[in-house]
Amino acid sequence: MTVTTAEVDVHPELASLLPAWRLHPGRPLWMPGELRDLTATTARELAGPLTGLLRYVPERRWWTRLALTRGVELWLLSWLPGQRTEPHDHGGAAGSFTVLTGTLDETYRYPGGPLRRASRATGAAVGFGAGHAHQVRNAADVPAASVHAYSPPLVPTRQYASLHDIPAEIPPLPALNLPFGQLLARTEEEGP
Repeated sequence: MTVTTAEVDVHPELASLLPAWRLHPGRPLWMPGELRDLTATTARELAGPLTGLLRYVPERRWWTRLALTRGVELWLLSWLPGQRTEPHDHGGAAGSFTVLTGTLDETYRYPGGPLRRASRATGAAVGFGAGHAHQVRNAADVPAASVHAYSPPLVPTRQYASLHDIPAEIPPLPALNLPFGQLLARTEEEGP
Protein backbone atom coordinates (compact mmCIF):
# COMPACT_ATOMS: atom_id res chain seq x y z
CA MET A 1 0.00 0.00 0.00
CA THR A 2 1.23 3.48 -0.79
CA VAL A 3 0.40 6.89 0.63
CA THR A 4 -1.55 9.01 -1.85
CA THR A 5 -2.28 12.68 -1.28
CA ALA A 6 -4.13 14.50 -4.06
CA GLU A 7 -2.12 13.48 -7.11
CA VAL A 8 1.10 12.52 -5.35
CA ASP A 9 1.76 8.90 -4.43
CA VAL A 10 4.75 8.07 -2.20
CA HIS A 11 6.04 4.70 -0.99
CA PRO A 12 4.66 4.20 2.56
CA GLU A 13 8.12 3.83 4.11
CA LEU A 14 9.14 7.19 2.63
CA ALA A 15 5.91 9.13 3.23
CA SER A 16 7.40 11.27 6.00
CA LEU A 17 10.81 11.53 4.31
CA LEU A 18 9.96 12.44 0.70
CA PRO A 19 7.89 15.63 0.82
CA ALA A 20 5.30 16.29 -1.88
CA TRP A 21 6.81 19.70 -2.66
CA ARG A 22 10.01 17.99 -3.82
CA LEU A 23 7.93 16.10 -6.40
CA HIS A 24 6.34 19.30 -7.77
CA PRO A 25 2.89 17.75 -8.32
CA GLY A 26 1.81 20.68 -10.53
CA ARG A 27 4.76 20.27 -12.93
CA PRO A 28 3.51 18.42 -16.04
CA LEU A 29 6.96 17.73 -17.52
CA TRP A 30 10.45 17.58 -16.07
CA MET A 31 13.64 18.41 -17.93
CA PRO A 32 16.65 16.04 -17.79
CA GLY A 33 18.55 18.29 -15.35
CA GLU A 34 15.55 18.46 -13.03
CA LEU A 35 15.23 14.67 -13.11
CA ARG A 36 18.95 14.29 -12.41
CA ASP A 37 18.64 16.63 -9.42
CA LEU A 38 15.64 14.63 -8.15
CA THR A 39 17.39 11.25 -8.37
CA ALA A 40 20.66 12.61 -6.95
CA THR A 41 18.96 14.33 -4.02
CA THR A 42 16.78 11.31 -3.30
CA ALA A 43 19.76 8.92 -3.38
CA ARG A 44 21.91 11.21 -1.22
CA GLU A 45 19.35 12.28 1.38
CA LEU A 46 17.45 8.98 1.67
CA ALA A 47 20.34 6.52 1.26
CA GLY A 48 19.63 4.74 4.56
CA PRO A 49 15.88 4.25 4.08
CA LEU A 50 16.38 3.29 0.42
CA THR A 51 18.98 0.69 1.35
CA GLY A 52 16.47 -0.73 3.82
CA LEU A 53 13.91 -1.16 1.02
CA LEU A 54 16.27 -3.00 -1.33
CA ARG A 55 15.72 -6.60 -2.36
CA TYR A 56 17.96 -8.63 -4.65
CA VAL A 57 16.27 -11.21 -6.86
CA PRO A 58 18.43 -13.61 -8.89
CA GLU A 59 15.77 -14.20 -11.58
CA ARG A 60 15.49 -10.57 -12.69
CA ARG A 61 16.21 -7.01 -11.66
CA TRP A 62 14.06 -5.97 -8.72
CA TRP A 63 12.29 -2.61 -8.42
CA THR A 64 9.81 -0.67 -6.35
CA ARG A 65 8.07 2.60 -7.11
CA LEU A 66 9.13 5.39 -4.75
CA ALA A 67 6.78 8.11 -6.00
CA LEU A 68 4.41 9.06 -8.80
CA THR A 69 2.80 12.32 -9.93
CA ARG A 70 1.22 13.22 -13.25
CA GLY A 71 4.62 14.58 -14.30
CA VAL A 72 7.20 12.14 -12.93
CA GLU A 73 7.73 8.58 -11.76
CA LEU A 74 10.54 7.71 -9.31
CA TRP A 75 11.89 4.17 -8.88
CA LEU A 76 14.44 2.20 -6.86
CA LEU A 77 16.14 -0.68 -8.74
CA SER A 78 18.58 -3.37 -7.64
CA TRP A 79 21.17 -5.09 -9.80
CA LEU A 80 22.95 -8.32 -8.95
CA PRO A 81 26.27 -8.96 -10.71
CA GLY A 82 25.59 -9.65 -14.39
CA GLN A 83 22.04 -8.26 -14.42
CA ARG A 84 21.33 -5.83 -17.24
CA THR A 85 18.68 -4.22 -19.37
CA GLU A 86 18.22 -4.90 -23.04
CA PRO A 87 19.14 -2.00 -25.34
CA HIS A 88 16.16 0.38 -25.17
CA ASP A 89 14.92 3.93 -25.36
CA HIS A 90 12.29 5.53 -23.15
CA GLY A 91 9.76 6.26 -25.87
CA GLY A 92 10.35 9.99 -25.87
CA ALA A 93 10.38 10.45 -22.09
CA ALA A 94 13.26 12.28 -20.42
CA GLY A 95 15.01 10.29 -17.73
CA SER A 96 17.71 10.09 -15.11
CA PHE A 97 19.41 7.65 -12.83
CA THR A 98 21.73 7.99 -9.87
CA VAL A 99 23.80 5.09 -8.56
CA LEU A 100 22.91 4.51 -4.91
CA THR A 101 25.42 1.71 -4.30
CA GLY A 102 27.96 -0.13 -6.43
CA THR A 103 28.84 0.62 -10.03
CA LEU A 104 26.72 0.46 -13.19
CA ASP A 105 28.05 0.47 -16.74
CA GLU A 106 26.00 2.34 -19.31
CA THR A 107 26.42 2.02 -23.07
CA TYR A 108 24.40 4.72 -24.80
CA ARG A 109 23.80 6.39 -28.10
CA TYR A 110 21.89 9.30 -29.54
CA PRO A 111 20.47 8.86 -33.06
CA GLY A 112 23.22 9.23 -35.64
CA GLY A 113 25.90 9.40 -32.97
CA PRO A 114 28.61 7.00 -31.87
CA LEU A 115 28.26 4.42 -29.12
CA ARG A 116 29.56 5.79 -25.85
CA ARG A 117 30.35 4.03 -22.61
CA ALA A 118 30.43 5.26 -19.06
CA SER A 119 31.07 3.52 -15.77
CA ARG A 120 28.99 5.17 -13.06
CA ALA A 121 30.01 4.65 -9.43
CA THR A 122 28.11 5.37 -6.23
CA GLY A 123 26.77 8.93 -6.32
CA ALA A 124 27.11 9.37 -10.09
CA ALA A 125 24.01 10.91 -11.65
CA VAL A 126 23.02 11.32 -15.29
CA GLY A 127 20.02 12.96 -16.92
CA PHE A 128 19.05 12.32 -20.52
CA GLY A 129 16.61 13.60 -23.09
CA ALA A 130 14.09 11.94 -25.34
CA GLY A 131 16.61 10.85 -27.99
CA HIS A 132 18.70 8.71 -25.65
CA ALA A 133 18.91 4.93 -26.09
CA HIS A 134 20.98 2.85 -23.71
CA GLN A 135 21.81 -0.43 -22.05
CA VAL A 136 22.69 -0.55 -18.36
CA ARG A 137 24.40 -3.44 -16.56
CA ASN A 138 26.14 -4.39 -13.38
CA ALA A 139 29.49 -5.69 -14.59
CA ALA A 140 30.98 -5.69 -11.08
CA ASP A 141 31.28 -8.57 -8.62
CA VAL A 142 29.04 -6.91 -6.02
CA PRO A 143 25.36 -5.86 -6.08
CA ALA A 144 24.38 -2.35 -7.12
CA ALA A 145 21.30 -0.17 -6.69
CA SER A 146 20.04 2.95 -8.43
CA VAL A 147 17.30 5.58 -8.28
CA HIS A 148 15.54 6.34 -11.61
CA ALA A 149 13.06 9.01 -12.73
CA TYR A 150 11.12 9.47 -15.97
CA SER A 151 8.93 12.26 -17.32
CA PRO A 152 6.27 11.98 -18.50
CA PRO A 153 5.53 8.83 -16.50
CA LEU A 154 4.57 5.49 -18.00
CA VAL A 155 5.76 6.08 -21.54
CA PRO A 156 6.55 2.60 -22.91
CA THR A 157 10.14 1.69 -23.70
CA ARG A 158 11.24 0.39 -27.08
CA GLN A 159 13.68 -2.54 -27.12
CA TYR A 160 16.39 -3.04 -29.73
CA ALA A 161 18.54 -6.02 -30.65
CA SER A 162 21.52 -3.66 -30.54
CA LEU A 163 22.15 0.02 -29.95
CA HIS A 164 23.33 0.09 -33.56
CA ASP A 165 19.68 -0.53 -34.53
CA ILE A 166 18.24 2.73 -33.21
CA PRO A 167 16.69 4.81 -36.00
CA ALA A 168 18.03 8.16 -37.18
CA GLU A 169 15.22 9.76 -35.19
CA ILE A 170 13.48 8.26 -32.19
CA PRO A 171 9.81 9.19 -32.50
CA PRO A 172 8.00 9.78 -29.21
CA LEU A 173 5.40 7.30 -28.04
CA PRO A 174 2.18 8.72 -26.62
CA ALA A 175 2.12 9.59 -22.95
CA LEU A 176 -0.78 8.15 -21.00
CA ASN A 177 -3.39 10.73 -20.13
CA LEU A 178 -5.28 8.66 -17.57
CA PRO A 179 -6.99 9.49 -14.30
CA PHE A 180 -4.41 9.39 -11.51
CA GLY A 181 -5.80 6.18 -10.00
CA GLN A 182 -5.35 4.39 -13.32
CA LEU A 183 -1.77 5.72 -13.60
CA LEU A 184 -1.08 4.19 -10.18
CA ALA A 185 -2.53 0.85 -11.25
CA ARG A 186 -0.48 0.81 -14.46
CA THR A 187 2.79 1.41 -12.60
CA GLU A 188 1.96 -1.51 -10.32
CA GLU A 189 1.51 -3.75 -13.37
CA GLU A 190 4.35 -2.55 -15.58
CA GLY A 191 7.26 -1.29 -13.47
CA PRO A 192 9.96 1.03 -14.79
